[in-house]
Amino acid sequence: MVVDLQFKIKNNPSYRQYLREHSYWYKTLNRDPAMFQTFVEEVKDAYHLRPADRLTKALETIEIMQSLMSSFK
Repeated sequence: MVVDLQFKIKNNPSYRQYLREHSYWYKTLNRDPAMFQTFVEEVKDAYHLRPADRLTKALETIEIMQSLMSSFK
């Protein structure tokens, strides 16, 4: 694997965890380093790291807080 990709994966715990869970990416990234962007997108999708996912989680938290506050009234 290209050294640059190794550093990127080593410095990001999400990438390392996903690579351990989906080991077929070792072979894919070794053969075609250009697939790294696809790998990153798959990691973001799997671990809900996209901005839209964060916004959805924040909205869900606000809704839960609102329901708790309304139940205490």
